[in-house]
Order: sequence, then structure tokens, then C-alpha cells
Amino acid sequence: MEDYRIAVVDRDRCKPGKCSQECYKYCPVVRTGGEAVVIDKKAMISEELCVGCGICVKKCPFSAITIVGLPHELEGREVHRYGENGFVLYNLPIPRKGHVVGLLGPNGTGKTTAVKILSGQLKPNLGKEEADWDEIFDRFAGTELLDYLKGIVSGIKTSVKPQYIEAIPKVYRGTAEELLAKVDETGKMDELVDKLELRNSLKRDIKNLSGGELQRLAIAASLLRDADFYFFDEVTSYLDIYQRTSVAKVIREKAEEKPVLIVEHDIAILDMLADYVHITYGEPSVYGVVTYPKGVRVGINQYLNGYLPDENIRIRDKPIEFDVFQPRESELETILLEYPSFRKTLDGFTLRAEGGDIKKSEVLGIVGPNATGKSTFVKIIAGVLEDDDKKMDVELKTSYKPQYIRVDVDTTVKAFLTSINPAVTSSYYKTEFLKPLRIEELMDRRLTDLSGGELQRVAIVACLLREADLYLLDEPSAHLDVEQRTEAARIIRRFALNSKKSVFVVDHDIYLIDMISDRLVVFGGKPGREGKSSKPLSMKDGMNRFLSNLGITFRRDEETKRPRVNKLNSRLDREQKSKGEYYYYF
Repeated sequence: MEDYRIAVVDRDRCKPGKCSQECYKYCPVVRTGGEAVVIDKKAMISEELCVGCGICVKKCPFSAITIVGLPHELEGREVHRYGENGFVLYNLPIPRKGHVVGLLGPNGTGKTTAVKILSGQLKPNLGKEEADWDEIFDRFAGTELLDYLKGIVSGIKTSVKPQYIEAIPKVYRGTAEELLAKVDETGKMDELVDKLELRNSLKRDIKNLSGGELQRLAIAASLLRDADFYFFDEVTSYLDIYQRTSVAKVIREKAEEKPVLIVEHDIAILDMLADYVHITYGEPSVYGVVTYPKGVRVGINQYLNGYLPDENIRIRDKPIEFDVFQPRESELETILLEYPSFRKTLDGFTLRAEGGDIKKSEVLGIVGPNATGKSTFVKIIAGVLEDDDKKMDVELKTSYKPQYIRVDVDTTVKAFLTSINPAVTSSYYKTEFLKPLRIEELMDRRLTDLSGGELQRVAIVACLLREADLYLLDEPSAHLDVEQRTEAARIIRRFALNSKKSVFVVDHDIYLIDMISDRLVVFGGKPGREGKSSKPLSMKDGMNRFLSNLGITFRRDEETKRPRVNKLNSRLDREQKSKGEYYYYF
């Protein structure tokens, strides 16, 4: 039953004086003398008077207004609200001693807000303008969170790894070693540096570190603080699967001493790392709800299925599904490009690549450790770089989305995409690209104001909008939540099939690679020194080679068919390794 209503106005989109204020003129409450809608210098909606008719939403030319009906059980359970008509969060996750608690849900549903509250960075206001601590304690009386919130007031120490590590060079100057030495309160700096493979990065200036190095540096800095609780907001961005596994191990070790809460979109790593999960759901940027804790397998499966039986809430129209087999490989016949074996030497690094081919309508996945030449490989294929012997002579039009996205122009999303393809606002592109990745709601926003996830979605669409024969996307999953990664995978795969285009995808998310790829190119070697790439392999052969190098085995979940990492040295792990079946042995 939805008898409780929430109204939100996006102040960045609302442009008083630049529209005819149709939302105000046609509101039935306003027409009878009420003030349900006020559009002036400070746009807002009266939630008490609003009847939820939806007229203002339809009349607003800038999509600035959102009216959402909520289950009445949520009334009175507001934890925090960002101003009048702003985003509101309901409930909080519960840190547990001796365990890793995961937080899983779409971007914009309050995960980072929950971390800020629990880490003491943000005082909850209970949905009001302000709340004192006695009111907050009364709200959580009789719950597991009461003692924790009292601890925040009394001064418990928390350590937080922020979501966007790209900002670190802007706030700290110096070498990686100087930063770690400054924050080290445990005396375990050398031990952690070796476990996270940061030894070669210590003497380098932070502004010159790669994304993967910055991520591991931020994780190490958080772990080196002597805190009572540890919070990690997205730890896998820019890390390869090897590094993700190493990070998972050190966080598990910390959880044996102190409580850990982690926000993560890589479900394979979250499944391996967490003991419990809280799911967040809601309307992004409007409201978010945190569920009660669930066992990690049950919680992830419920999230993928899109239905939460304990809460009796459907959070998605359809489940996220995983194909058991890759059926298209035998259907792909026409070869777009055959490329020879080649070598490339660059700043002391040497890449040796086996020859191969890519077929029309094919998505070719590229996997392997960081710094083994994956990006160099696709740049040579694309003609951006030349190989040492100049064997590669590709006369194809290419479109390339780089790993690190930098905004060079200060313009709106609409103007940027229209400059690439004027037909972007046509019904075809709206249906195929804009709506699935929720780009329509970003069209009037400026590129410089977008978050990392929003910028990533725009970059994916921009790459696919260009007219080309070959498309290359480097880490399209970075900063995307699970649903957005799924939509991106479907869009890229459908684009390749329908337009008969060929696509290279470099990524470290096993779920995305599993969903998107017809064949795999597997990289190995010594990071930073030499890299070797295989010829394109079948999914089974490629994943077996890749996972055997990593030393982990995968199985499929019986219910959702999603990839799951076997516990190291478990019965199934030992059995699969003895048979040489690292990938989906049944």
C-alpha cells in the first residue's frame, strides 16, 4: 500500500524564470488555493499538500521534479535527508564485530551516505532540518545500532577508504611512502606494502601513480590507521582480478581483529569477502532504503532476482540472468580482421602478442593482470600505436573508450553526444542507449559536474555512437553498479549483433566478461616488465587459462547461475584443480 509520498526537486535542473511554470499553473491544489508547488528562486514542493497527481512531473520541461509513492511502513523511519525536497535515506546497515558486512545496491540509493553517518562524518537529522543526539538515540533505542551511535558521540575511531580515489593527488602532495608513513599507526607498513604489491610505487610521487596504484595506496592507508571500525567504499575499481583477490585477503585479515563494512559492485569479490550483506533499493537520487542483514549468498541472489521476500518488495522489473553457455561462437563466421604476431617495446616494457582474428558481430573479451600490455594491445589494433616491426597495417575506422576518462570540454551531455552523432535523440538511440543507461536524465547536466559512474555511462554511449568498424572499450565497468554493468553488457552485446560490428572489451569484472564475451584473449607475464597475449580462445579454454594463472576456481550458483569463487582449498576447489577445470566444473 503506497499512502506515503515523497517529493523531490533537483535544484540543479530546475531553472526558475526559464520555463513557463506549467507545473505550477496546472497543479490541482494550487488551482484551489493551496501552495503544493512553489517555483521561484527556491523551488520546492509541499509534501503535506501534494496529492501525487503527477501533473508537475509531466509539465516540468527540465525533469527536475520527482513524485514517488512509498510503502507506509517507511513513514517515520527517515535517517537523513539532504534539505527540503532532497534525497532521503531510510534505515542503516549494522557493523558486526568479527565479520565483514557488505552493502549492495544501485548507485544513488544512499550507500555512501550510510558510510558517512556510520563513520561519524555526517550527523543524521532524522529527515528534519536538524536533530539532537537524544532524539537520534530514542529513534534507535532497542536496536543493535544504539550502542554504535553512542560510540560515535563518545569518540570511537573509524577509518574510511573513500569511493573516488582520483581526488587523492588533489589533497595530498608527496610520495606514496611519505603518505603511508604519515598515517601508519599500526607499525605494519612494510608488511602491508608487500601484500598489496606497492613496493615499486613507494618512491613515486602520488600525482604520477596509476589508478590501480592509487586504489591500493588508499586501501593500505585505511588499514594502517588504528581504528575501531573500518569502512571501504568500492575497493575494486582499477584493480585486476589478481589485485582484487589480494585486497580481499588483507581485508578479511583485518576483519578478524576489527569490524569491517564494505560497499562493492563486484559481486564475485563481495561474495568471497563478506559474511552478511545489506541491500539498498529505491529511486536513485530520490530515496534509498537499507534492508536488514542477510546471509551473503541469499542476499546477493535476492538482489539479482529483483525480489526481496522478507520485505515483500520488488526492486527490479526483471531478474539479472546469466547464460550457462556462450551459444554464439559457432554462429560467427565472417572475419573482420586478421592480425599477425607482433612485438611492442615501450619505456622498458615489452609486449609480445600472438596473432589472431576478430569476427563481425563478435565481442572479444580481454583479461589479465594490470601492466601486462592490454591497453597497449588495443591501441596497436586500433592504429593509435605502431608495433616495433610495423607489421600491423589496419585500415579500419575505430572508436576507442580509454580506461581513464578525462573531461576536456565544459559542455552539456546533450551537446557533447550530439556533436558525435546528431541522431542521438532519435527514438532508436533513446531505446537502445539512452534509456537503458539512464542518460536521458543527464542530458542537461554539464560534463564537469558528473560523478565517476555518470561519466562512465556517457563515455560508453559516446564510443558506440561513433561510426566505426571496430570498437574498443577499456574498463567500461569502472564506477558502475551491478544493474548498470548488466545494462552496459547487454547494450554492447546487442550493438555488436544488430549492427554487425566487432568489439574489444578490456575488463576485470568476471561477471561482465562472462556475460559479454564470445571469446577471450588472455594476458600474462611480469607486470611492468613484459606481457604476453594469447590468440583468441574459446570461453572455456580462455577462462581455464586465466583462472589457473590466478589459482582460483569458479562454480555457478545453482539458483541464479552466477559465477561464484570457490573457497580456497575447499573440497570443490581441490577437485576442480585436480581435473584442470577451473571454470564452471559441474
